Order: sequence, then structure tokens, then C-alpha cells
Amino acid sequence: MRLVIASGKGGTGKTLVATHLAASLIKDRKVELVDCDVEEPNSHLFYDLEFEKSEEVKTISPKIDSSLCTGCNICSERCEFNALSVVNKNVIFFPELCHSCGGCILFCKAKAVTKGEKVIGKIEYAKSGELPLITGRLNIGSALAPELIEATIKKADKSKLSIIDSPPGTSCSAVAALTNADFCLLVTEPTPYGLHDLEKTVLVARRLEVAAAVIINKSQKTNNMITEYCKRENIPVLLQIPFSLEIAKEYAEGRLSAYLLSSLKKIIDQIEGMI
Repeated sequence: MRLVIASGKGGTGKTLVATHLAASLIKDRKVELVDCDVEEPNSHLFYDLEFEKSEEVKTISPKIDSSLCTGCNICSERCEFNALSVVNKNVIFFPELCHSCGGCILFCKAKAVTKGEKVIGKIEYAKSGELPLITGRLNIGSALAPELIEATIKKADKSKLSIIDSPPGTSCSAVAALTNADFCLLVTEPTPYGLHDLEKTVLVARRLEVAAAVIINKSQKTNNMITEYCKRENIPVLLQIPFSLEIAKEYAEGRLSAYLLSSLKKIIDQIEGMI
């Protein structure tokens, strides 16, 4: 099963849930943790890890032969991201803006633009006891987080329960992590902001036809706005994590909470029953 842990905003507790859920299940089943929050991966902070290997992830990057270029400007006109500009028949390329669509290569009649490669990030492999951790790490300045996320997910072992720590929000990066998932756990908090972002994330999950349930983090007496919304939308609330100073201290120190390990372990059977 491919289980994605997502949230509408950062700081809601997505990584808290992903790291504890993976650790709680490792003794009972084949499980791995895949950190796809590639712009700021931090799942590794909660484990004593043995590093195994890393590999670069490459994508298309245009190579321009100025001796063949006619200065027709079609590459610049076709680029939706303004990564190419033609000045006095010279092509200026801005690699940070390039999204590797290949349009400039396709439309250049003079064949002055050909396919090259660029490194957008890397995938790291590590292990904490019996728990494998696969981490995508985007190069600073790269705009291609979705491509790295897709490459990272492809490295997951299909024979295991893959717990995927998604990027926050509802951008292209979050969509890349959610696409083709078997189930999505949406982590939220009992605030108007939390509800607003939960609604957006539910819309994305439904558009992608991914079944979802909710975990309320920092739960307190103001939960009504979240629980009422979930009831209206027929979305199960599987767990409410209390607003706890002790849990916050453990998390800030990179320690796993015994309370959360016990609580999260119980929800996996509920999730499997909903798929």
C-alpha cells in the first residue's frame, strides 16, 4: 500500500505522524518511510540512521549550438517559463527557470537546440534498524520538485507499506506525491486556517480519486469546526492528538513519543478497511 501523509500547510504535524506511524509498524509488517518533502526533508532527524548510498536525479536541459542558431526566436516564444531569451541573435538560457518540458528542442527548426542533462537533486538511502528511509533532496534553486518527487516514489518497494511524507499545501509538489496513492491521511489543526487548508487538500484528494481520512493534531475544545466539516463531508476522523507540551518537547528534541507510537499503530487496520 502507498499511504501519503499530507497537510494543507506546513507545521501542522505531517512529519510527526509519518515518522511515528512508520516506527510503530516496523515490528509487525514490511514498511518503509519515503520523505518526499524534497525542499526541506526532515524525517531523518527522528532516527539513528545508517547511511547506505545516494544517487543523482537528472532531467532534460537544452544545449544550444550558437553556430546553428538563426535567431528566429521560436524557442523563446514557445517557452512558457521565460527560460530562454534571444538578444541580437544570441540565445540566453536561464537554467533556474527551465522546467525541462523539451518544447524548445521540439520547435527549433535549425536543430540548434538539442537534449542535454542537468542534476536537479538526489535520492538518499538509509536505514534505522529494520526501517528503510528513502529521502528526496532538491538542489537549492531548482524549480523541479515534482520531478524529483516522482523519481523518489519510483524507488519505493511495492511489496512494502510505503509511508510517504508529502510536501505541504496543494501545489504541484503535493499533487505529485498524491498521484496514484492508495490512501491519504490529512493532518490538520483546529483553527480557521487549519480548516481552510484542509478543505483545499480534500478537494485535491477527491480530484485525484484518493480516499482520505483526517487526523487532528493539537486537539482541544475548539475542534468543533473540524469535526463538523468532516461529518458534513463524510470524512472519517481517525485520531485526535492532544495539545500537549510533552509531545511538543519530544518532537523538538527529535525523540519519538511513546504515546503517539501506541496511538498511531491502531489506525492502520482502519485504513486498510477503507481501501
